[in-house]
Amino acid sequence: MSLVSTAVRATHTVTNAAWFGGALFGAVGLNPAAREPDTERERVEVSGTGWERWGPVQGAAIALHLLSGLAITADNRNRVVAHRPTTAATVAKAVVTSAAVASTAAAYVYGERLGQAAGEDGHPRDPRAADDARGKLRWLQWTTPALTGAMLVLEAHLGEQQRGAAGLLDEPW
Repeated sequence: MSLVSTAVRATHTVTNAAWFGGALFGAVGLNPAAREPDTERERVEVSGTGWERWGPVQGAAIALHLLSGLAITADNRNRVVAHRPTTAATVAKAVVTSAAVASTAAAYVYGERLGQAAGEDGHPRDPRAADDARGKLRWLQWTTPALTGAMLVLEAHLGEQQRGAAGLLDEPW
């Protein structure tokens, strides 16, 4: 295994971890904390500020994850084509990754809509739009970490396909 291949694989794993961890932190930490302030305006500001600071990091992580995934697939193209279990896992990972990108993009769109619906006085300018965005975000905040977690599992599965018969947890004899 070359140093370049190792760097690409490490980039792929670390960027997935950042995507997963950021989304999970949002669902478990930031979004619940944003419900603590007294006014709707303050709640939107807390959440919006956190996501605005994390957004560029997450965007870079997603872009690098997709690029490194393409590089890994190109590097393993013969195995992906010839080995059915690898083909199936690679296709599944591509589908799950596409869903995670869509989920992340949708969360961004609905977060923006929620921010735009917030009025200066603490009451939503468009209560229906705010409620709709809030409802969608309740689901999306868990969808992205679930999908990126599934990507980590599929990545581990693909790694297992490349090792020999005996592993650390197998019997040594």
